[in-house]
Amino acid sequence: MTTTVSTARFAAATPSRPQRLRRAVVALLLGTTVLTGPALAGWAASHAQVSPPAAVQMDVAPKSFADLAAAVSPAVVNIAATQEAKPAARAQPRMPAFPPGSPFEEFFRRFQDQQSQNAPDEEEDGGPATPPGGGPRGKTGALGSGFIIDPAGYVVTNNHVIDGASEITVTLQDGTALPATLVGRDAKTDLALLKVKSDKPLPSVDWADSAKTRVGDWVMAVGNPFGLGGTVTKGIVSARGRDIHSGPYDDYFQLDAAINRGNSGGPTFDLSGRVIGINTAIYSPNGGSVGIGFAIPSNLAKDVVAQLKENGKVERGWLGVKIQEVTPEIADSVGLPSAKGALVAEVTADSPAARAGLHQGDVILSYDGKPVDALRDLTRRVAETKAGGTVDLKIIRQGREKTVAVHIDRLADTQVASAEEGKGDRSAPASEAVQGLKLATLDAATRKKLGVDEAVKGVIVTGLAPKTETPIRTGDVIVRVGDEAVKTPADVSRKVAEAEKAGQKAVLVLINRQGNETFVALKLKA
Repeated sequence: MTTTVSTARFAAATPSRPQRLRRAVVALLLGTTVLTGPALAGWAASHAQVSPPAAVQMDVAPKSFADLAAAVSPAVVNIAATQEAKPAARAQPRMPAFPPGSPFEEFFRRFQDQQSQNAPDEEEDGGPATPPGGGPRGKTGALGSGFIIDPAGYVVTNNHVIDGASEITVTLQDGTALPATLVGRDAKTDLALLKVKSDKPLPSVDWADSAKTRVGDWVMAVGNPFGLGGTVTKGIVSARGRDIHSGPYDDYFQLDAAINRGNSGGPTFDLSGRVIGINTAIYSPNGGSVGIGFAIPSNLAKDVVAQLKENGKVERGWLGVKIQEVTPEIADSVGLPSAKGALVAEVTADSPAARAGLHQGDVILSYDGKPVDALRDLTRRVAETKAGGTVDLKIIRQGREKTVAVHIDRLADTQVASAEEGKGDRSAPASEAVQGLKLATLDAATRKKLGVDEAVKGVIVTGLAPKTETPIRTGDVIVRVGDEAVKTPADVSRKVAEAEKAGQKAVLVLINRQGNETFVALKLKA
């Protein structure tokens, strides 16, 4: 159970739009000079010119969300997950891949510290450790939220709500507590599907088409903040497509919602009463709500949930590449007009990508006819492809576009199309300089001194000239410059000179940094 949980904010009652407009007009008039006669006519004419187009119509907030709340709340449930309090074997939530110093990382760490300090009769998410009606002590627990998607008793929640639980209890709006079994879970998207048995059909809700959700749309959430029970909140969609670095398939709605512990797994509804998202995380520099919450879009969730219901697990496609961002410098060095696409940093041996003939240095521009503007576009689309399917990739290689057909395999648990990351620095004796890089041939003595594997070929960077600004570090091995492998500092110098003569502002360089290969753009001095 993490503390990165969410729900949408229910603000104080808001005046109707006509009232707000009247107040705005009054405020405007009180703060300006009174205009009369010709001056007033001129003012009116000038302001008429900036009126919004007649085709733009603003949706007015409903006078009340009461009918909507009454309709959907019976399908929203509280979830109590308990496990044996065995300190030596207690399962800790997995730390998501947040960037260093991220408020998400600090919030998650604070929760883990709290979890380790809780007494056996406490719980991590703000409520009693035992489910309603009592239960055995000597257990730790957590409270969250969920919602019923099928009258037969299928319940959706976040994976982190039930992760490591030995017992799960689902409590309905009327107080009925039902034991739940885990149908399946998917850690990569933080989703889980539960099943409860009931002697009568249960109230349920339907999925919305989240692709139609727009920034500024009204939303309403129902959840279980701090274990208080069913709570209704409201807000708007603040942004789409947020990447919070919690996993390779991030694609969150951002909501202007007050997010609190215990709302994890709760639904966010559109005004028609359909689920557009599942509240999952918050942004918080201090552990409290600052009005920035994140929800998994329904279109992503419903596909995952459907697979969990059918198979108990999620199967994804696998391409077999490590990819990295195309920066403006890299775009210029490979001849792209803008910084879009996914640069292939490494091709896994005997992978679909290798069999299709993809190379290091290829830039993937589109996948199955859909543009790849950012890395996550590619990872999500590959994941959504069923194993056995064949898709076309449009790539650019050595300045020329071409199309490659790839037969997609099934993703194993340890595989993912991932972004390449660099590691630390090393040092070596000084030597010949090229563009501020001090270079040396990678001979046996240098390999032994720096611990460079025999399989690594190229030119070692032994140091940097003063005031040199470059992504290349001391200890990096330059494997390739442009489209050519290099073995000596002279090779590097020649390729750089060719790029300068061709009028390039940067040249693409493949480096090996402590065993990891990645591309960087080496800026050329004017």
